[in-house]
Amino acid sequence: MEITFIGSGDAFGSGGRFQTCIRVRADGATALVDCGATSLTAMRAQGVDPGDVRAVVVSHLHGDHFGGLPFLVLDGQFTRRTAPLTVFGPLGMRDRLHTAMETLYPGSTGVERRFPVKIVELDGAGGTRRDGPFSVRGWEVDHASGAPALAVRVDAGGHGFGYSGDTAWTPALVTAADGADVFACEAYTWDQQVRYHLDYRTLREHAGELAAGRLVLTHMGPKMLARLREAEHPAAVDGLVLDAGML
Repeated sequence: MEITFIGSGDAFGSGGRFQTCIRVRADGATALVDCGATSLTAMRAQGVDPGDVRAVVVSHLHGDHFGGLPFLVLDGQFTRRTAPLTVFGPLGMRDRLHTAMETLYPGSTGVERRFPVKIVELDGAGGTRRDGPFSVRGWEVDHASGAPALAVRVDAGGHGFGYSGDTAWTPALVTAADGADVFACEAYTWDQQVRYHLDYRTLREHAGELAAGRLVLTHMGPKMLARLREAEHPAAVDGLVLDAGML
């Protein structure tokens, strides 16, 4: 399993980073974990072909985590994509994507496409859904987004990648991280507590509970970015590639 942080930033592009978009490649297949509004630009900048993406796993329905989906779908339409696209997400995913596409490009949902887009809504209780080599699970976390927010897990080929999404500390993160080769976790601030988000001081206090091979910080705001040298855990940057088999 190869994990690439195509985008490692927060909602506001702090530090010049793209919004959340993490590529997971395993057994010849490609999935994205989150697809923020800047994701298509980030993929183009890094030489990643959007047409290779067979699945997208969405942690929650804020624009910096799923707002790139309308562009990914329309890109497939204009590049004559024929391969199916599966979108995993929380309850409400189907309606929110439809609304987003009609808001950005009115009439776009009524156009007949050459490829099917399948929406799979995760139960938020760890139930397993599958697409090709990917096994996908999600657990509800503490983040208001107008729909359940999830920590997610993608497993394939004997390896696993977990992601916190945006959330205050919750035991669900322990479950999502358990046995993962890599667990990417929000560290939005250094020590300032912001509702529905995780600060690094709190994460550091609980890091021993996260039984993953490697904990990687992501979704960092300006105050966290300013103190990265003080952090005890590595931080993602746009373009960072990790090979789960080598960790």
